[in-house]
Amino acid sequence: MKHLIDLETWPRREHFAFFSSFEEPFFGLTANVDCTAAQAAAKRLGGSFFLYYLYHALEAANEVEAFRYRIENGQVYRYDRIHASATLGRPDHTFAFSFIEQHDTLAGFIVAAEAEIAAVQASTGLRLSDATARPDVVHCSALPWVRFTGLSHARSFSHPDSCPKISFGQVFQERDTLQMPVSVNLHHGLGDGYHAGLFLAAFQRRLSL
Repeated sequence: MKHLIDLETWPRREHFAFFSSFEEPFFGLTANVDCTAAQAAAKRLGGSFFLYYLYHALEAANEVEAFRYRIENGQVYRYDRIHASATLGRPDHTFAFSFIEQHDTLAGFIVAAEAEIAAVQASTGLRLSDATARPDVVHCSALPWVRFTGLSHARSFSHPDSCPKISFGQVFQERDTLQMPVSVNLHHGLGDGYHAGLFLAAFQRRLSL
């Protein structure tokens, strides 16, 4: 479900109007998270580390209201829950878009995600659809080959887009910990560095459970 934001009383109304006039209204930052405990937990469960951290990233994104705002036809809406539109790779090094519904449990999320992964493996092309183009998603991608320190995204400026974009990089060892770079891109009319920081703090907290 989504709820219309009253722009007349919304504290971000001037921020929204200002940044919405930009050709590129998105800003981005990159930070490392400690994934030592998370990788160990995924190993204990016998599952995919990617799906483990993707679930917790979505849970963290849902905690931060700014990540649930979307711009639709010039209006701002707040969604009750957001999901993942993740790029999933194939053995031939192509990828496809997906829609993975967020669930209340990690187990439920993994079942849905594994079904999407199987569908991608059995397909060709990008798999563009109404599901992958839903507004109530976070665009997610993983680059496990690169310990990136910054990241930019291909964007069509003529296509309206207000979905956050979260990318995950190569896990690397730093002293006694495992670290993973995370890139966060947000529409500046809907959120600021403070909100990106809230997400990263919530994500780190969940990875450390």
